Amino acid sequence: MEYLNESNKRIRHMLSMPFIWAMIVPLVFLDITLYIYQQVVFYLYDLEYIKRSKHIKIDRHKLDYLDPREKLNCIFCGYGTGVIAYAAAIIAQTELYWCGIKHAKDSEFIAPDHHSKFMAYNDKKGFVKKYRK
Repeated sequence: MEYLNESNKRIRHMLSMPFIWAMIVPLVFLDITLYIYQQVVFYLYDLEYIKRSKHIKIDRHKLDYLDPREKLNCIFCGYGTGVIAYAAAIIAQTELYWCGIKHAKDSEFIAPDHHSKFMAYNDKKGFVKKYRK
């Protein structure tokens, strides 16, 4: 993997930056739509709201040893990974409300943590009792 040497690292970083930073648009759009979704859907389903601040943390840019570019990248990563975690938490609550059924056993699949609260796969009685009252 000769192309990964140190001499062209800066060029590779510069080439990747437009693709990385272009993600800010869908992330902000997702953040806004998650807020609207949660205000409407969680209200109608009487679900507990997910606190955005528990998932989005932006503080690494305050470290004095980072240069301005690194600080900006830290803001982006804190926001981006936070929005995705926030989205996952909201979708998990929705999934639990609508369909809390574990997936079939699959050694390749990594089940999210919230699936531990779900009923077993192919538990028809449990499903009917919980979701078809």
